[in-house]
Amino acid sequence: MAQHRQKSVWTMLFSRRVQFVLDIFVLSIVFILSYFLRFEFRIPPHQLHPMLTQLPMVLFFQFVALYFAGVYTFIWRYIGLTELGAFVKASIGSALPLLALRLVLPSQFQNWRIPLSILVMDTVFAFGGVLTLRVVRRMIYEHFEKRNDARGNHIQKKPVLLVGAGRAGVLALRDIRSRGDVSIDVKGFIDDNPEKQGAVILGVRVLGTTRDIPRLVKELGIDRVIITIASATRKDIRRIVDICEHTHVRVQIIPPYSEIVSGRVEVSDIRDVEIEDLLGREPIHLDDELLQEYIKDRTILVTGAGGSIGSEIVRQVAFFGANKVIMVERAEFALFDIDRKVREVYHETEFVPVVGDSGDIHLMRVVFRKYRPDVVLHAAAHKHVPMMEFNPCEAVKNNVFATHVMGTLAGEMGCDSFVLISTDKAVKPRSVMGASKRVAELVVQHLANRYPTRFVAVRFGNVMGSAGSVIPIFREQIRKGGPVTVTHPDVVRYFMTVEEAVQLVLQAGAMGKGGEIFILDMGEPVRILDLARDMITLSGLKPYEDIDIVFTGLRPGEKLFEELEREGENVEKTRHPKILIGKISPYPDDVLQRGLEELKNLVVRGDGRAVREFLNEFIPEAHLELTPPETLINGSTHFEVERKTKGSKALKEQ
Repeated sequence: MAQHRQKSVWTMLFSRRVQFVLDIFVLSIVFILSYFLRFEFRIPPHQLHPMLTQLPMVLFFQFVALYFAGVYTFIWRYIGLTELGAFVKASIGSALPLLALRLVLPSQFQNWRIPLSILVMDTVFAFGGVLTLRVVRRMIYEHFEKRNDARGNHIQKKPVLLVGAGRAGVLALRDIRSRGDVSIDVKGFIDDNPEKQGAVILGVRVLGTTRDIPRLVKELGIDRVIITIASATRKDIRRIVDICEHTHVRVQIIPPYSEIVSGRVEVSDIRDVEIEDLLGREPIHLDDELLQEYIKDRTILVTGAGGSIGSEIVRQVAFFGANKVIMVERAEFALFDIDRKVREVYHETEFVPVVGDSGDIHLMRVVFRKYRPDVVLHAAAHKHVPMMEFNPCEAVKNNVFATHVMGTLAGEMGCDSFVLISTDKAVKPRSVMGASKRVAELVVQHLANRYPTRFVAVRFGNVMGSAGSVIPIFREQIRKGGPVTVTHPDVVRYFMTVEEAVQLVLQAGAMGKGGEIFILDMGEPVRILDLARDMITLSGLKPYEDIDIVFTGLRPGEKLFEELEREGENVEKTRHPKILIGKISPYPDDVLQRGLEELKNLVVRGDGRAVREFLNEFIPEAHLELTPPETLINGSTHFEVERKTKGSKALKEQ
């Protein structure tokens, strides 16, 4: 209680009103001191009256200058070099009118004419004084906060190294020091720049390069290493993590610099390195002007709005200034969740939640007629490969015919653009899911020939952290103590973050002229076994010792590796380095129409095997298994037998 009262007193003492009073005091003292200096501390009696007359006028101009320079909008606890420019502007802004009065006023207004020497001294000392006042207040406040937290919380500071002595590192150090509730004692910086070696930054020395981390950890008893590189690449993070792994020291990272600048997080929101950091890539550079033209002040319809991709699309179109976002989703709670979240952040965008199936032509026609969307972003789909092997008719119904419904309505209603979210599994499909998305691409190409609407499809691989994907499954398995299950030691997949995927989808949609199948640059494929090992290691555990890794065999419809373009496709570059165009020939309209009719009849009959057979015939490059999934799952593959006899120890030796 006493501590709370003490903190309240300190808060009152450091309020803006107190700051204003202190500024008056400092500026008044500085002006009087300038007179003393001008007359060598012996002010003639006849100068006392002019000095007291000029003081209110000087204070008036100085406070006006401080106000318009924005000084009183600053939070004094964060005063730094960035704010220094405002004080310089304020000093010049107050000196110029006083100088003008000195030169313009006639001699009968002698009492209002400030001597030039006093004007110069007062300008320099006054604004240096108010800046110093804030710096001193900040130092006192930080000292008080640290002492208060040390007494109240008994925080034991743990020695750490900061890797990266650049702008982000300095921001991190400053923020850590300003907060007494952070259990961090920074022992030094690590930086690979030779010119920074031995340098002292805010009182902390650069102790060496990343190669020196093992030595410094032993010498200084380092508890953890924090990566404070503003734009650390995947390779940078991987290299540092590997060094720390062999040193048996915990490694953490600060948030991305873009998130810090945007105000979404603070520098001191330090977290453990996650698998997404190792899989992340260089930041995407967007054509903001093109995206603004594509989205700003327009009505956007998003299907599958409650899913991992659909919800991110909703966020990003709202961020780019959409006037209205129609969110179609048949999972009620998922729609409620995204609707609540975006309303809290984007107040200028109107959100319309629609509970319903995008394949319901009657409901969707009502939605299109009522809201007249300009852009349709079709993310609704069944995407789980093994699950769709059990439900081929539902996969076709949702992935093919819902796309046909939405695309046809978009064309009939004169929408400007329609974007289908496709997948790398549509290339040489071996699964019902992949084959159904390939047919959906053909539907989009067909509609592009019938309507002026710009119809495009966008292919990409796995999205990190999406529902049902491997990363959250591995996290859950590790949390439960293992084992971590991998289908095959050689299986590889492409990965990208959901933010990155959606940014490129929107960029491709804005670029599309109609009929294109865009292919996103997914970077290098990732071996799932390596992914499992990394996630176990990042959790502070050891693969095969603390957490075992076992193999289950490829599931129905799965491939060892996915492709983003097939042989014979004429892949062209676009003006965006991460977006390619697959020049894939569309099917003749009559062939596609007959195919869709036949497929619809098979779905209505509920004949899953016939659906598989038809997809194999309709898509020549498809290789779907006709054996029922139950047989594939219950049967023991050669690899599963090998796993049972050899075990994880043999795998570790590989």
